[in-house]
Amino acid sequence: LNTGVNFKTNIETKILDKIGAAGSWSNLLAANIFSSNTRTMARFGLLSLNKGNWDEAQVVSESYFNEMTNTSQDLNESYGYLWWLNGKESFLGTDSTLTSGSIVPNGPSDGFGALGANDQKIYVATNLNMVVVRSGESAGNGQLSNSSFDNELWGKINEVMN
Repeated sequence: LNTGVNFKTNIETKILDKIGAAGSWSNLLAANIFSSNTRTMARFGLLSLNKGNWDEAQVVSESYFNEMTNTSQDLNESYGYLWWLNGKESFLGTDSTLTSGSIVPNGPSDGFGALGANDQKIYVATNLNMVVVRSGESAGNGQLSNSSFDNELWGKINEVMN
C-alpha cells in the first residue's frame, strides 16, 4: 500500500501526534530506530493497552491491534508484529535458541511487550490494566528480547499485587 507519504511522517501524523508522543529517528545497521523518552513509551503502552484507542478515537484499528499482539508466524510463537508475547509454550530468542515456556515466566500470561536493546521495555498487562515502562542502562545479562531483569521485575510486581 503506497500512501504517498514517507513512513516516518505517516507514523508521526497518524499515531504520535494523536497521542502526544515525541521522539527522533536514526538509522542503525540499515534499520530505522525510533528513540523517545519514558513519557512517550508510556503513552504508546497505554495506546496498546486500549487496543489502539486514544481519548475515544481509534488511532490504530482494533483488528490490526489484534493481529500484532498474536503470533505472526510459525518460527516463533512468542512474537507478533514487533511485540513479544508472553504465555506461549516456547519462544525463539534473538540468539536463535528455542526455549520452552513463557518468555517471562513471572509475567502475566496475557502480557506482551516491546523488549528493546539495553533493557528498554514497554510491558502491557491487559488483565491487570497495567503498563510498565523501563528505561536506562542495561539491567543484566540477556538478549535483545528478554533479559534477567524481566522475570525479576515481574516477581517483585507479583509480590506487591498479591
